Amino acid sequence: MIKPTTQVPELELPLINDTRWSLHSQKSNTFTILVFYRGLHCPVCKKYLQALSEKLKDFSERGVHIIAISGDSEERAKKAGTEWNLGELPVGYGLTTETARKWGLYISNKISDKEPDEFSEPAIFLIRPDNTLYASSIQSMPFTRPNWDDILNAIDFVTKNDYPARGGE
Repeated sequence: MIKPTTQVPELELPLINDTRWSLHSQKSNTFTILVFYRGLHCPVCKKYLQALSEKLKDFSERGVHIIAISGDSEERAKKAGTEWNLGELPVGYGLTTETARKWGLYISNKISDKEPDEFSEPAIFLIRPDNTLYASSIQSMPFTRPNWDDILNAIDFVTKNDYPARGGE
């Protein structure tokens, strides 16, 4: 498990817009948020990422960089980006199980033909510009994810009050 205030692993992935993304090259003013999602097969992920795509401007105004990440193949990730109408939301794909485990994500095996053989469950990580973990929410199921407005309000409070990361012990 990655603890708050500790360095996070480097993460590099291809994006559905045919570019590459690297966590350690992000130059956010406040946070980089990694949104790990289950993949194209997940209707809860679709709704969650659509809601996020509608809030991108709000996050950008706060100096936050965001990426959605899954273990999907290029084809499946591009299909999700298009069919889910995710707009300008950066979508990374090809997350390996090994890398997902480094981030402390839960791994599930398929229970239907719609699912990949193996995939990671959802999580959100708020990373400081110095590549240390500020906060995380890691789920073992597709349900009960943090609300985007709650996260925006938390970012406002944290930046206004210089609130420290908690839970590092």
